[in-house]
Amino acid sequence: MPDSSKAPSSVPVGVDTTRASIARVYDAFLGGKDNFEVDREVLRGVQAAAPQAQDLAWSNRNFLIRSCRFLAGQAGITQYLDCGSGLPTAENTHQVVQRIQPDAKVLYIDNDPVVLAHGRALLEENENTLFVSADIFEPDEVLSTPEVREFLDFSQPIAVMQAGTLHHYIGSEGAEIMQKYVDAVVPGSYTVISHFYDPETPEHTEVAQRMEDKFIHSPMGSGRFRTRKELMEFFPGQELVAPGLVLCDEWWPDGPRLKPLNQVEECIVGAVGRKL
Repeated sequence: MPDSSKAPSSVPVGVDTTRASIARVYDAFLGGKDNFEVDREVLRGVQAAAPQAQDLAWSNRNFLIRSCRFLAGQAGITQYLDCGSGLPTAENTHQVVQRIQPDAKVLYIDNDPVVLAHGRALLEENENTLFVSADIFEPDEVLSTPEVREFLDFSQPIAVMQAGTLHHYIGSEGAEIMQKYVDAVVPGSYTVISHFYDPETPEHTEVAQRMEDKFIHSPMGSGRFRTRKELMEFFPGQELVAPGLVLCDEWWPDGPRLKPLNQVEECIVGAVGRKL
């Protein structure tokens, strides 16, 4: 009988298949195949609290793609520091921005062995894209890594991407983490953040709290739903690109909306900030 804990792909050395991984859980939410039973357990638990929970991942993914198109096309950004890149899938950051800016450089940061194995294999022929192993919640570690300093030119604007990552930092120092990233880049740089959201209305807060409880008490152990006030602190010294901090699905959608958003889609927001 096959081992249901194993993903279809080979398991890289150092991977613990008994503990849920943020990247693999996200892959499970997107319907991918690079995840284990323990990751799918997290998905099922959150779905028990909110059956449409997978929409969190799709709202986040589509926001990332649209924000990348904006940065490469409208803002003309050619350098990207993508924190917590996750497992490679269709329309990764480098694919979106390099379609518009062929010479754009994309540096992915992650410390998940599965992500690093898949990512390096995917990008070995792309000289403008690099994977570096580091903890995105330790900005001093990331920013002092020689490969990071050699690959990106910190005298020129850089887009710092934190798409669907900061809600997995459950401490109270999220604003301080972002302050260090923002301090490291020059004016004219951008920050992209998407994050689980507590809308602070009775009907939505109940859903957000149920999902947060399932995430935090799952084998993954993280997934905070923060308020607007808390999230605005993640954009120090920046002005937000219109329309500001809004539901991910409402940040420059690709077309008119023909059906209303569900309660889950109303519990994840995103914004793009520009350093002054």
